[in-house]
Amino acid sequence: MRRPDTAAARRLALMIRIKRTYEPRSRGDGRRILVERLWPRGMTKDSLDAHAWMKEVAPSAELRKWFAHRVERWPEFRRRYIDELNAKAEIWTPILSAAKRGTVTLLYSAHDIEHNSAAVLRDYLARRLSRRRRATTSSAARLRPS
Repeated sequence: MRRPDTAAARRLALMIRIKRTYEPRSRGDGRRILVERLWPRGMTKDSLDAHAWMKEVAPSAELRKWFAHRVERWPEFRRRYIDELNAKAEIWTPILSAAKRGTVTLLYSAHDIEHNSAAVLRDYLARRLSRRRRATTSSAARLRPS
């Protein structure tokens, strides 16, 4: 799978950020959404300060247990998780809608900042935003009189 590498895709990725649940809130976080199936250990609702908990968008329990944060399984985990996301657009669409209005920070609790489900979800949503914007731009260009 190809990662978006255009300047537009990079700007879109800035609208969807990821952050560990244990990091303090910052002014640039925008809408904070917990995207874990399990509540982070030791965190209270107040200390997390999330706007929403969307556990349905997290990888299935089976996939999460299979992955077990083993880096050698990362490519296959990404593929399987993307398959799950493709099968349930109604679950991630609200995040995409929020990202169109402003910055969204996806909160995760994994120790590995590179190999986690929030990173997959961020990249997946950034590609979706990029595609929709390209489609809208193309449609508008076709409608313009010559």
